[in-house]
Amino acid sequence: MRPMLSLLAVPVALAALSYAAPSHAAEGDDRFALRLGAMQIDSDNTIRGNTNIAGQDVGFSEDFGLGGKEWEPRVDGMFRISNRQRLLFNYFKYDKDRRETLDQGVSFGDTSVPAGSFIKGELKYQVASLVYDYSVVDTDTFDLGLQLGAEYAKVSTKAYADVGDLYQGEFLDEKADGVAPVVGARLSFTPSEKWMITFQGQYLNTKWGNFDDYDGDLSRANAIVDYRFTRNFGVFAGYDWFKLDVDQSGSDGTIGLKQEFKGPVAGVSFVF
Repeated sequence: MRPMLSLLAVPVALAALSYAAPSHAAEGDDRFALRLGAMQIDSDNTIRGNTNIAGQDVGFSEDFGLGGKEWEPRVDGMFRISNRQRLLFNYFKYDKDRRETLDQGVSFGDTSVPAGSFIKGELKYQVASLVYDYSVVDTDTFDLGLQLGAEYAKVSTKAYADVGDLYQGEFLDEKADGVAPVVGARLSFTPSEKWMITFQGQYLNTKWGNFDDYDGDLSRANAIVDYRFTRNFGVFAGYDWFKLDVDQSGSDGTIGLKQEFKGPVAGVSFVF
């Protein structure tokens, strides 16, 4: 509990300092900002595991793909408490399924798998975060913020097979979710009134929260360029990257999953 109490004390202390020193906001006097956009996701997935069979340690690691790239929704929000203090909200979703169908029948001794047999898999991944952001450096053109908040993550996988008389039905239905503290940092540059460039990174460890018996981490980094057409409307583009790397231990061994989601992002922004 002591490390957690120390972390929670940071925003309180920084908030007190914000009233003791004058500052300039890199984004001007914007009180609220909302980005609505999408991310063209390219995913890399690896499943790994190890167990003991008849006294022998057995391990495996297998990469698997879910097909081509696709656009998924992405939402960001900012509420300014004071010149140096912000609340930042983010939501990201990935929902993908893939089906592999056997074009020709296959026989294994007395067992045959008919043409048209298939295996279908589905992966759903969601991340939402709410963080407190304090600008430790704040000038007219440059802003450095430190972040502390909470992040929710949920992963679910399902698989269904129809291979004739050999097997029909669902053979995989796993899901895990939880909430944990997240820490991060942000760099913002404002070269002119219409342009803003932001770099951000965040990190979460499952041991900090309630992710049951999953052990691992969630990392994220992005770079976003904003252009303002008017006082209240603009567009943005950039690149986003997520990585989830977790292991689950049981009495018969360990199963692990590593997933990376990366790709360009684009959308519109509303500022008030």
